Amino acid sequence: MGLLLKLPEYLLIAVVLAYWVSAGHLWNPIAISLIVILILQIIIRNRVVGLLIPSLLILISFYMLLALMSEFSEFSAFSADAKQFLIVGLSVFITSMIASGVMIYKYSR
Repeated sequence: MGLLLKLPEYLLIAVVLAYWVSAGHLWNPIAISLIVILILQIIIRNRVVGLLIPSLLILISFYMLLALMSEFSEFSAFSADAKQFLIVGLSVFITSMIASGVMIYKYSR
């Protein structure tokens, strides 16, 4: 259980890095801010920030899941592209939500 409680911040940093790379812009203030906040959270371990960050990320991930489903419904057939789109999108947003949930559990104790 100890290792599981250390992972959420690192998983969220990996998700933010994936977002940053996929956005295609070197200067991305949202990604930079999120990474800086998560790194500071690893170092400082503030309880309020430790509950606020994952709560916001869960809301954003839920919104993005809805956007994913909306985009997925626009595919005319369940092709290989649609399958890849769904698998990658679901894995990113569900991983983000699970890591955020573990982080909330970690800082709520």
